[in-house]
Amino acid sequence: MKTVEICAGAGGMALGLEQAGFKHVALLEIDSNACATLRHNREEWNVIEGDAKTFSASAYLGVDLFAGGTPCPPFSVAGKQLGNLDSRDLFLEAIRLARECDPNAILLENVRGLFDRKFDSYRNLIIDKLKSFGYDCFWNIINACHYGVPQSRLRSILVALKKHFSGYFVWPPKNLAPPPTVGRILYSAMAKNGWEGAKRWMAKANGIAPTLVGGSQKHGGPDLGPTRVRLAWEKLGVDAKGLSDFPPQKEFQGYPRLTVQMAALIQGFPPEWEFIGKKTASYKQVGNAFPPPVAKAIGGAILQALQREILPIFPANRVYPQETLFSSKCNN
Repeated sequence: MKTVEICAGAGGMALGLEQAGFKHVALLEIDSNACATLRHNREEWNVIEGDAKTFSASAYLGVDLFAGGTPCPPFSVAGKQLGNLDSRDLFLEAIRLARECDPNAILLENVRGLFDRKFDSYRNLIIDKLKSFGYDCFWNIINACHYGVPQSRLRSILVALKKHFSGYFVWPPKNLAPPPTVGRILYSAMAKNGWEGAKRWMAKANGIAPTLVGGSQKHGGPDLGPTRVRLAWEKLGVDAKGLSDFPPQKEFQGYPRLTVQMAALIQGFPPEWEFIGKKTASYKQVGNAFPPPVAKAIGGAILQALQREILPIFPANRVYPQETLFSSKCNN
């Protein structure tokens, strides 16, 4: 099963889809540092540095899956929420590109804010366009912590499939076991330089992380978020006012700061995935990424539908109402 992906970033979605069984024939990304990260970790991937607005997907006609994480600022509650009036919105461009390559399935992700009532008409416009192209749509909000990611991270997920596959699509079930704690995920990284307080810190960091944010291209820096987010990190024994270049030393006292690689572990990246660029640029790649375990779960559900491996359960054009959306909290 072959995929084309736009706005590929540092490879969170691409990695998860690869783990689900897809093969990438093209990954488009505008940020040079993120492109370098993709090439560094997967030399065999066809990474294209460019703008989705000027890209053509016609060369990939008949691909199985078209995917991407379109820019979040147009819909984020942390911004002005200008939606399609924001020049950074690429939803309609994504639909144009999907139309050009005519995939059997489409996967697009964005922030939770896209489900705010003010964007109802825009979501309906997107659904109507895809329906006119022969797709049935499934749109839901998923929390990454329900798929093994030690972070509360709500994302709106749009899956569209051609009608002869759509009856086989089922949202991936949530994990029955709670996600690992921040302490459990980061203990080895925190203890790497022999920090004597690592075990005590792990016991304190006994919950999941708040949502990592990477900032926009123009704003944001190497810190973990606004005051309320920093307080949440403080409860986990983490100093969120900035990032560190190295893990704590042996006699370190106080609350440690995360490194970029630690933040990547919180996002669900494997330890061997390396990020290219200076600290701020690397952290933006991490904070803006789609967690690989979530992409793997959703990619697996799409793959099953395309292979018609499960029985039809949900009706076509199912856009899940507010009362069915997953909770923003995970039990630990």
